[in-house]
Amino acid sequence: MARTVEKLTALAVSRAKMPGYFGDGAGLYLQVSKTGTKSWIFRYTRERKKREMGLGAVHTVTLAEARGKARDCRALLLDGKDPLETRAADKLSDALDKARAITFSQCAAAYIAAHRGSWKNFKHAEQWENTLATYADPFIGELPVAAVDTGMVVKVLSPIWQEKTETATRLRGRIESILDWATVSKYRVGENPARWRGHLDNLLADPGKLGRVKHHAALPWQDIGEFMEELRQREGVSARAVEFVILTAARSGEVRGAVWEEIDLDYALWTIPAIRMKAGREHRIPLSAEAITLLKQLPRVDKHIFPGSRKATPLSDMSLTAVLRRMGRNEITVHGFRSTFRDWCSESVANSFPREVCEHALAHSLPDKVEAAYRRGDLLEKRILLMQVWANYCNAVPAVASVTSIRGASVLAATDTQQ
Repeated sequence: MARTVEKLTALAVSRAKMPGYFGDGAGLYLQVSKTGTKSWIFRYTRERKKREMGLGAVHTVTLAEARGKARDCRALLLDGKDPLETRAADKLSDALDKARAITFSQCAAAYIAAHRGSWKNFKHAEQWENTLATYADPFIGELPVAAVDTGMVVKVLSPIWQEKTETATRLRGRIESILDWATVSKYRVGENPARWRGHLDNLLADPGKLGRVKHHAALPWQDIGEFMEELRQREGVSARAVEFVILTAARSGEVRGAVWEEIDLDYALWTIPAIRMKAGREHRIPLSAEAITLLKQLPRVDKHIFPGSRKATPLSDMSLTAVLRRMGRNEITVHGFRSTFRDWCSESVANSFPREVCEHALAHSLPDKVEAAYRRGDLLEKRILLMQVWANYCNAVPAVASVTSIRGASVLAATDTQQ
């Protein structure tokens, strides 16, 4: 009597050359393709439909292993399950398990990479990375993103919610964005545990009631001459960058990211492209004679005017802060020099420049939208004079500068004449 199962032998399988199907019995077949490749197929009927399920190539799956796989398929059919659908469900489950194993830090890196191109400057991405690395990663960085819950988010935020409220609120928003991204990417399910309204607002104090926002500490404008004299005695590219920040009233990130192609020495003009500006608009800064002298004395070793320690990278923000620390000026910040300039514009009795000229020098948007709509120029000609007068004041001998603050406009005018 002919055998109905296990009809094939290992030798027959190895010798099979003709294209076609060769049955082993009970739904298992050896398939030989027209190109000579061999694989195992399980054939079955489900709901009156004939189906085929691949069990692997002959060079990977032996005859005995193929018979075991076919036996498992028959057991599924006996339980009323479709082998193909079961395998698809198992693969999906494995994929979800792997997806859920992706860590919060990996999701954060993917989110930043996806959005980096839409952010205004490199510093924005740097701030995201630094904030998350400092405050979030120690608690949830290595956890599967699917496991991050409300308790963990609160654990991240609580230590800094009272003392560093502004940083904490930004961190909460960034965590919320990353978790939203992970949900849309199918790495987690459910509500966002970092959501504020109707959720964390029940667990954390209202940030608006925790105290006033602390502004960047600024040097009194009357002391800028003395400070500049001391600063110019410091060597190094970081000290020159701080000096350039003061002379141009620019943001530290704009100065650190400055490249030589933005500078026109002939026209004494620095043009910062919109992509590097906070307001997203191109900004032109007139360069005083002192700023031009500073630039001409710098070596051109990189595309960046103030290069960092690594090739093709700018100075770090901490490099500029370190200059102030070495000078023993822990009470002020680099960004605060913009406030020093603005206070000088407002309070110096010798400064008669209109408010809008000073605001344009700081690349501020005019608060009056109607005024801004009609005043479309950048008042460059007036700002050329403003920045030179500012540079003159920064050059004032400390003793003369102090007398100026006491005696008023007549003394400052005399100082300007001497310079």
